[in-house]
Amino acid sequence: MLLEGGDLSFAQRSDEVIEALPPELTEHVSQETHAGVLELRTGVHVDVTGAVAELARLRRQLCVELGSLGVRTACAGMHPLASARETRISAAARYRMIAEAMRCLAVREPTMALHVHVAVPDPDDATRVLCRMRETVPLLVALSANSPFSQGRDTGFASARTVTFDGFPRTGLPRAFACYREYLEAIDPLIASGLLPDPTYLWWDVRLQPALGTVEVRVMDAQSTVAEIRPLVALVQSLARLELTGHPEESRLSAEVLAENRFLAARDGLGAHLIDPTTRGPAPIRRLLRKLVEDCRPHAAALGCSAELQSVDRLIAVNGAIRQRAWVSGGQDLGEVLSRLARQFAAPLPPVDVMSAAA
Repeated sequence: MLLEGGDLSFAQRSDEVIEALPPELTEHVSQETHAGVLELRTGVHVDVTGAVAELARLRRQLCVELGSLGVRTACAGMHPLASARETRISAAARYRMIAEAMRCLAVREPTMALHVHVAVPDPDDATRVLCRMRETVPLLVALSANSPFSQGRDTGFASARTVTFDGFPRTGLPRAFACYREYLEAIDPLIASGLLPDPTYLWWDVRLQPALGTVEVRVMDAQSTVAEIRPLVALVQSLARLELTGHPEESRLSAEVLAENRFLAARDGLGAHLIDPTTRGPAPIRRLLRKLVEDCRPHAAALGCSAELQSVDRLIAVNGAIRQRAWVSGGQDLGEVLSRLARQFAAPLPPVDVMSAAA
């Protein structure tokens, strides 16, 4: 979020801000649909440590550069106080096109997400990872939930971003594809028609990025600190390896059950009870998450991110949504919540073994 230095309202200035940034930063920064938001991108890394360290450096550098413009930054799934009537669309050609196509759907409170790309060179392997990641989407939604407030009120959702973004078409869970050819056959009419310029206009929770050779996990709320991003990146990378090194499995949950679990995770966050694929009864999501982490441990060890994966336990205890609500329960108003989010944006990255969930 770009914030005005005084009242921390959205600074609808992404075009101006990007022009003022030095070249070494602009290659990592781009506009988004809404003029009060920037996307910050790392380069390609072989491990979690490198990606997270670069992101921490980019956040610090961005704060320094924006300070001279009277602009601050913060990160969460949504701005707690923003309203749709204040929304402006950025000047970038892609987002002007999106605004024209989406019409009133684009004029809403901006949403912000964490996207993690995992390189999977073989297209059929990538399709296999895509399909299995569908089953973990509800767990990732709950774990990363960081948008309980919007328009100055508690939405009742842990991740209001998830359901707000669902107002766009081509969002939510992708269907399962048997192979890459089946995926191509499904999306080719959309692209060949000329109505969609390319596959990046498919805004699914998890999608293939053929131009990059990656599976992109897009369903997680943006995180307020880099320390909270670290375990999520480790979990996503380990999940991909878990699927690629195991035997292919048939989906144990129907599309209808997956969609319901996704809704419950967005609404109730870490307090949700999901339909368990084994028992078909309700199960506490924290129990399902701990089982998932346990399944990923050998893969994290092979990838060199065991310590980072271990810190998922701290997010299972307290994620961003829980923390924001705790601040309000403790007597702070949403302006003070936003101020705390701004202070956290470029907080130093602690050693992985001492990261505190209560920070």
